[in-house]
Amino acid sequence: MSNHESSPLTVIDQVKADYTRFPQAQSYHLYAKDVYFKDPMNEFHGVTRYRQMIGFIEQWFQHIELELHGIDPIKTDRFTTQWTLHFTAPLPWQPRITIPGWSELQLNDAGLICSHIDYWNCSRWQVALQLFQS
Repeated sequence: MSNHESSPLTVIDQVKADYTRFPQAQSYHLYAKDVYFKDPMNEFHGVTRYRQMIGFIEQWFQHIELELHGIDPIKTDRFTTQWTLHFTAPLPWQPRITIPGWSELQLNDAGLICSHIDYWNCSRWQVALQLFQS
């Protein structure tokens, strides 16, 4: 492994640190340039688009907290994270939104994240309904 490659432990440790400060100061260097990303709202390729999506979250939502519940290595090139995302929606009544879920991350041969797929433990409709709860 060259100095430019990352070991799974290093990637996992950096992902843990990213969760604690999300969405600020994310470790974009961990992602392959053509990373595949998918969640219930988005699907695209490219670290540039990934940065833009995180920037959108940071700009429009308030009091963002990404609570990490655990990280499970599946294989040397894959791991999953269990998390809950909390944020305040940009509406006059400032509803607090909670989305529990998990992510599956896969590393390429260079040790970079080449696939990041988020799953929610609730439907998009259940998330939308939180906009109208007091």
